[in-house]
Amino acid sequence: MGKKKIITKDGETTAPEAAEVSVAPKKASAKKQVLNGTAVINVSYNNTLISIADSKGQVISWSSAGLLGFKGSKKSTPYAANLVAKDVFEKSKKFNLTNIKIVIKGIGPGRESAIRGLAGTGLNILSIMDATPIAHNGVRRPKPRRV
Repeated sequence: MGKKKIITKDGETTAPEAAEVSVAPKKASAKKQVLNGTAVINVSYNNTLISIADSKGQVISWSSAGLLGFKGSKKSTPYAANLVAKDVFEKSKKFNLTNIKIVIKGIGPGRESAIRGLAGTGLNILSIMDATPIAHNGVRRPKPRRV
């Protein structure tokens, strides 16, 4: 990338002067206070993911068993789910979270343990809701075989 030149009608070429760039000072962001939050626990046979969002639905902290260093079949253990719950609470401490609603999705070995981990942190649990997707009828059955 070369320097840009300005050509005037007289045919003279001049280099543009370095314009002074004013940098606005960064605004000191006020700490966001989140009193009521929603914890979504996504449990599968392979991993456990927990995210905590505010009342608008914006995620303020999240964690998973793989993020904590568990690999392979250790990610799906109840112990890993308990540690994930404690880790996500530690990340959300700076927002002064006090009340929480829990929404749990999926089936796996860490369901109960993840809820116990969040309950053991001292948060007020307002409700626990199961949002596991359930199939209603599913796909069409194959035609019977003609022999």
